[in-house]
Amino acid sequence: MALNTGWSGSPALKKRFIITSLAALAIFVLLLLRLWYLQIIQTDTYQALSEKNRTRYIPIAAPRGPIVDRDGHMLVDSRPAFRIAALRQEVEDPEKLLMRLSELLDLDLATLQQRWAAGQRFPRYRPVPLADDVSRRALEQVMEHSFELPGILTEVRPVRFYPYGKSAAHLFGYLGEITEKELRTAPYKTYHGGDFVGKNGLEKAIEPYLNGIPGERRVEVDVKGKKLRILKTQEPVPGNRVTLTINRDLQLATEAAFGDQAGAAVALDVHTGEVLAMVSKPGYDPSLFARGITGKEWVKLLQNPLDPLQNRALKGQYPPGSTFKIVTALAALESGQATAHTKVNCQGELTVGNRTFRCWKKGGHGITDLKKALKESCDVWFYEVSQQVGIDRIADMARRLGLGAPTGLGLAGERKGLIPDQQWKQQRFNDRWYRGETLIASIGQGYILATPLQLATMMATVANGGNVLRPYLVKRIENMDGNVQLKPKPQIMQQAHLDQAQLDTLRQALKAVVNEPHGTAWMSRIKELPFSGKTGTSQVVHQRKRRKKDVEIPYRLRDHALFTAYAPAANPEIAVAVVVEHGSHGSSAAAPIAKTMFESYFKLLPPPASGASEGE
Repeated sequence: MALNTGWSGSPALKKRFIITSLAALAIFVLLLLRLWYLQIIQTDTYQALSEKNRTRYIPIAAPRGPIVDRDGHMLVDSRPAFRIAALRQEVEDPEKLLMRLSELLDLDLATLQQRWAAGQRFPRYRPVPLADDVSRRALEQVMEHSFELPGILTEVRPVRFYPYGKSAAHLFGYLGEITEKELRTAPYKTYHGGDFVGKNGLEKAIEPYLNGIPGERRVEVDVKGKKLRILKTQEPVPGNRVTLTINRDLQLATEAAFGDQAGAAVALDVHTGEVLAMVSKPGYDPSLFARGITGKEWVKLLQNPLDPLQNRALKGQYPPGSTFKIVTALAALESGQATAHTKVNCQGELTVGNRTFRCWKKGGHGITDLKKALKESCDVWFYEVSQQVGIDRIADMARRLGLGAPTGLGLAGERKGLIPDQQWKQQRFNDRWYRGETLIASIGQGYILATPLQLATMMATVANGGNVLRPYLVKRIENMDGNVQLKPKPQIMQQAHLDQAQLDTLRQALKAVVNEPHGTAWMSRIKELPFSGKTGTSQVVHQRKRRKKDVEIPYRLRDHALFTAYAPAANPEIAVAVVVEHGSHGSSAAAPIAKTMFESYFKLLPPPASGASEGE
């Protein structure tokens, strides 16, 4: 009797049913295995992905490192400030919102629109910064009208604070919001959109040291990216503390001595190259940039005919005028074409070929030796002697003293000046050098150009016996725990290889410039502190075009006034260079500023009042 299986269909159909059942079972088993793999083996991976989908990491800006002077006086610091920002996912009508914000807080609409556009590259959960360092009153306005400002929020962020206003603005430089181009470069790989970075000056040069380590806030968001709650906060680490070589009191005294005049001044330690003061006038308010400068403010600075953004101390190139006679005198002594006793009869002019070269003193200086030529700044003595010395020897001495090349200070934009010679003239103009051009060059006119920083370096080299030192601004950099991160050392860039007897001859003459009657800087002498120097006046237009009294000459056509000096005369410690644009005479415009600098440095003046300055 056959077994009844309950299957009444055909054997083929039965076989198909068994295969289908086995296939379904296999698929079911595979799904179970996959589920087990995902839930057990891959649980950590998918939990992390889930966490990533519901959490966001918002950076917290770190305060930039403070900047202090050599004695620890605070020059630049950071303080908390209010920022107005917007959450994109909550803003339905950006134009309407920005217009209302502009009206309510009297903010520049174009600037708000630019910042909103720049913020579109941020992740949607990141607030878009619209205005920085807003007043408490503005903050209250935002809170009172919050119903009209959907998506607007306020944040507290560190901003730069300048206790002395415009003082040393060119030295510090200014900040600006990081650009999209900068964000794509290696030095800024840890930065975020909306961060402020150094754009020039020290703020840019030592950006890696000044910039701190950002903190981070982990927040939970919903599916629309709206923040629900804060999960964790990691506090930021402030930037490093930077101690400069600058002497605060000297810096402030020099700036005050300039008043409203345009120009620049530099003071150097003659034995180390430390920059003790660096002044450029007029200045600007760096706090404008710290909070985010408006378009109108930027255009106003750019259109100012006095160019307040330019650091004249290292970018201003001026004919050195009679301060260059120091170079010509040393070249003449070294070449043997002159000695301390070489005499020239100055009658107020010298004719060479068919051209007449005039001395600044119309009646002449009479019989003049080297000391008198420097002391009274006789042009004719240098006209006569330079013909025998030649331009190439003069140019060689100038370069050995540090002129014609960047000093190596380390701030962007430093100009190298110009020291011409026969080869330069041939290459530049495809023309030979003429004897008359040597006469003009011997008194610091013609093609010759130098920056105030270079002139100070030259004077420091004369003062210390021939070492051309690299000027530097940073004394040391320490982290918040006091550990030194950087401590530059004095560096000799080159040796001028000066004969000490010849150098002593020069120094005696430079001392007479200030401390003997008829010296061009006699009126700026300091009884308690004999110092040495050389006045200079560099022409802006040719003499024949300006035979008028100074007050009759338009400001832009007046001569520049220069003075280079070191003190004390016997054992020099500090060298200075002062340039007053269109100051007419070095003796009356530039030398008095140098006098004030020495009085401040050697504490012959009362120190400036403590606290923030009122600017210029």
